[in-house]
Amino acid sequence: MISIRSGSLAWSIPALALVLSASGCGPSQAPSKAATPPRQALAPAVATQPAQAQAMQPQAAPVSPPQSPAQQQRIRNLIQQVDAAYAAGQADYKKGDLPAARRDFDHAVDLMLTSGLDIKSTPELQDEFDRIVDQINGLEMEALRQGNGFTPKTEDTPAEAAEEVTFVVDPNIVAKANADLATTKSDLPLVVNDYVAAYINFFANTTKGHNTLLHAFQRAGRYRQMIERVMSEEGVPHDLIYLAVAESGFQPRAVNRKSRAGGMWQFMPYGSYGLTRNIYVDERFDPEKSTRAYARYMKYIYEQLGDWYLSMAGYDWGTGNVQRAVQKTGYADFWELYKRNNLPGETKNYVPEILAAIIIANHPTQYGFDDITLDPPVLTDTVTINYSADLRLVSDIVGAPIDELIALNPSLLRMVTPPDTEFDLHLPAGTAALFQEKIAAIPVSKRDSWRYHKVTPDDTLASVARTYSVSVSALADANQLDTTSKLDGVEALVVPVPARAVPSSHTVYYTTRRGDTLVSIADRFGISLSQLRRWNKLPASGIRVDAGRRLHVAEPTVVRASATRTRRGSHAKTPSSRTSSHAAKSSSSKTTHKSTSTKRSTHPKTSTRAQK
Repeated sequence: MISIRSGSLAWSIPALALVLSASGCGPSQAPSKAATPPRQALAPAVATQPAQAQAMQPQAAPVSPPQSPAQQQRIRNLIQQVDAAYAAGQADYKKGDLPAARRDFDHAVDLMLTSGLDIKSTPELQDEFDRIVDQINGLEMEALRQGNGFTPKTEDTPAEAAEEVTFVVDPNIVAKANADLATTKSDLPLVVNDYVAAYINFFANTTKGHNTLLHAFQRAGRYRQMIERVMSEEGVPHDLIYLAVAESGFQPRAVNRKSRAGGMWQFMPYGSYGLTRNIYVDERFDPEKSTRAYARYMKYIYEQLGDWYLSMAGYDWGTGNVQRAVQKTGYADFWELYKRNNLPGETKNYVPEILAAIIIANHPTQYGFDDITLDPPVLTDTVTINYSADLRLVSDIVGAPIDELIALNPSLLRMVTPPDTEFDLHLPAGTAALFQEKIAAIPVSKRDSWRYHKVTPDDTLASVARTYSVSVSALADANQLDTTSKLDGVEALVVPVPARAVPSSHTVYYTTRRGDTLVSIADRFGISLSQLRRWNKLPASGIRVDAGRRLHVAEPTVVRASATRTRRGSHAKTPSSRTSSHAAKSSSSKTTHKSTSTKRSTHPKTSTRAQK
């Protein structure tokens, strides 16, 4: 898991050259083949053979122009550097440090793509490139089998873990839980019955139940302070936080693959609930903004139903459905509706599992949860910007890995912030002033493509230009230098990287051209190689693609497939709230320091919990 001074989640990260997949913890075991396999010699060209025999022979290497001794040495040096980077990544992979492994693997491929050498016309380099990419793909597939790629796995929620379980009611658990109620502090009404006790027993006395609830409790530490603050500001009970146990296990990027519900509070991708969704941003994944929408909607449901248990059921099933069940039976009581079988199975379980989580959270050691170590709160600086900025540029400036920036900005769907609209960019704590200072050196219109390079003693204009595949003259012009200038005393360079193709609402497909590879396409559109393969049902190995193929390149990120939880219900609308707006300034930004972002989101006109 990525360790950011806060404990955070990590998501998909398209890198400059090779982009690997997104969404856990490192593999428990390393793959059996630890050593880098030797490069295979290319088969010699065969002059004449029968057609059948010729078809069975390995394809001959392309004829390359003669190489000077200096060129040969440069190729050897490059291959050595690539092998060293790959070996470092493999070592990190074996240790279970998957983010570090991904960075090393990206660097290995990046060394080749930015070398300035013609890979396709140099057999040794083409062989090295294919070998390295195939090996990385193999390790990625191994990681996928054990988790979900080279970043932390999104786990099942405690509710999902319990879906197939047959519960046994233990009278001792019932008696114990009832005794614990006397010292349980909650701003929600609590009750213990056989249904609640069955969930307490599952969470306390089964390995699967214990582990999923334990991990949910641990992750809650990242967001508890923020959630409780929002609950207080919105005037709802603090213990409504425990609905996140059932909904997502406190995982901001949780997505139900069947219903497409997403985020910590599992909002549907449609409906009017005051959260922005476009091709750049999905605020269902923003921990604070989605929490505020959730709190407002729970408050609205309670005003309609007048009972917190029924309100929880309404959140899961739909307020209209609960109202109709009450009208049908004449009982405005959750347990009566439960016993009379007027609730769907999922909703029946929903309230008891939340009550069980509250009771266990108040008495953790009595139920075997004496090993809980809460993840520390996520600490960030937040800069509100209204221009498109590439996360690679942000990473260059603040010196934070892109993994960390993606984890701090889970609502971003692309590697760039949205253009011409305000976005709260979350940065590592203490870096806002640095970002404000350095970003000012780059024209606003270029912040979605240009890079910021901190000069090292060995750098020259030519070497930096080669690293970023730009011309020396363009690099010199952007920095008001001569092409022959030395870099002595120069702290950093802005690098005029050409703008990449960024998908818009109308560019969700790309037609491949001659010379394209899956790696180059993924990098061009700021997506991961695994995403590109998954969206287009491409093989898990190899990077070649035929010209003229139409590929999907703008599918929003989906991190996990949760179980088949479904919701049905009416689309009730909440009373409108006043929306606060800010005047846009083309190059200005605002900064706040906070724990999980303390800047209040704009007030949505509605905060509707959509059907599931």
